[in-house]
Amino acid sequence: MTEKHDNNSAAKWMVALAWICGLGLLAFVFSDLLDKQVNPNSTPESQRIGSQTEVRLKQNRQGHYVTTGFINGEEVIFLVDTGATDVAVPAHLANKLQLKAGREGLASTANGTVRISESIIDTLRVGDIVLRNVDANLNPGMKDDHILLGMSVLRQLEFTQRGDWLILRTL
Repeated sequence: MTEKHDNNSAAKWMVALAWICGLGLLAFVFSDLLDKQVNPNSTPESQRIGSQTEVRLKQNRQGHYVTTGFINGEEVIFLVDTGATDVAVPAHLANKLQLKAGREGLASTANGTVRISESIIDTLRVGDIVLRNVDANLNPGMKDDHILLGMSVLRQLEFTQRGDWLILRTL
């Protein structure tokens, strides 16, 4: 009787373990799909056209252009924002991205007026487009890790929107 009980108990544990593994696998697959919906440009492709470098960014499901890039060699997520004067970096990322807080000032944002610190990004990269000494600000009001790719970058590039694509090209 004990042996039968032990076999039933072991079988129940095996079924439970199989379900847990299956659910974990589903979570992993759907997590990846959801990430691609938010950031369809996790590995932006570049191409050379004559002397110019071009990066094409696909619009996400919310209509935004989100891409993975690098600040001072650290991987970040950029949200293209033509309404941002400079690159806006959440202040809590300053140390990780090797950014130093400079002169303080006030900035008008979608969430109201906030106190920011000016900063300079030594190297910013999206795909194969690399920019140096880019104006940025450190914003303590930004709580997530997304960085607004503002006009201090975009004014150094030619950018065109065609359908659901944003084309960035070096000048």
